[in-house]
Amino acid sequence: MGTPAAWVAFNACVLVLFALDLLVINRRAEVLSLRKAAGWSMLCVALALGFDVWIRQTRGPGPALEFLTGYLVEQSLSLDNVLVFLLVFRTFDIATRFQHRVLSLGLLGALVLRGIMIGLGAALLVHFSWILYIFGGFLVVVGARMMFRRRQPQFRPEQNRIVQWTRRFFPVSEPRSGQEFMVRQHGKLAFTPLFLALVVIEGADVLFAVDSIPAVFGITRDAFLVYTSNICAIIGMRSFYFLIGGALPYFRYLDEGLSAVLIFIGAKMLAEPWIHVPTYVSLAVVAALLGLAMAASVVAGQKAKREDSPAP
Repeated sequence: MGTPAAWVAFNACVLVLFALDLLVINRRAEVLSLRKAAGWSMLCVALALGFDVWIRQTRGPGPALEFLTGYLVEQSLSLDNVLVFLLVFRTFDIATRFQHRVLSLGLLGALVLRGIMIGLGAALLVHFSWILYIFGGFLVVVGARMMFRRRQPQFRPEQNRIVQWTRRFFPVSEPRSGQEFMVRQHGKLAFTPLFLALVVIEGADVLFAVDSIPAVFGITRDAFLVYTSNICAIIGMRSFYFLIGGALPYFRYLDEGLSAVLIFIGAKMLAEPWIHVPTYVSLAVVAALLGLAMAASVVAGQKAKREDSPAP
């Protein structure tokens, strides 16, 4: 477990990073270029690896390896969120230049929500250790379902219950070109589609956290490492969205790779009383599964491209 000073320092650094992003670097609503997105992505990965070095120096190689494995799992699972973000922005017709602000505020809310969920999970494991087997079985089921689900996400933002409830009891304005979350329309305050998109993204993150947080608990029981690996991954999710969001549909075997990771971690948790899998083995297996999924996607994409190209 991290010390109170470590918890405070980590969250303070995250809040400063968000403040610099929203109030200084990206204070104006504009489209995030690929170059800027690539720079932010590299910075986020570098910060996570630097934090891992700090953990190694202060707590030893074991916790550092656990953080790195948890970060890799979280970062990989967050790629699935990107497809949902694309659907949300498309459904609510959110202009590209406003999407970064919505993602930043949504992920700032995720900082609080995931902290609460991780705290509850850690408390349950302390008092009821058998819950670990429920987490393991849950991950195996989720992984199996992901393996055989349809290619296109079944998430429909317009059918979200919170959105339907909001539309029923509160006025919602027509799509606007501004970045306001509330406007005055016909003399009354009304929510904008930008606000609805933010609400749906917050809800979607909670749903994804239900899968990803137990997966990291399968790597480490240290709540500080679970929390920091989660937050480091979702911080980089914004820039990854703009960097590779449009290319993700071409990674046709991404779901299979992620589902195999969840099944492996779930099975590892279920077999823990009889078979102990070292963290370095878990890291190698996770990296291998994801690498195979990406490689298979690239090979399949090249094959499809050759078949679609006209014969000379």
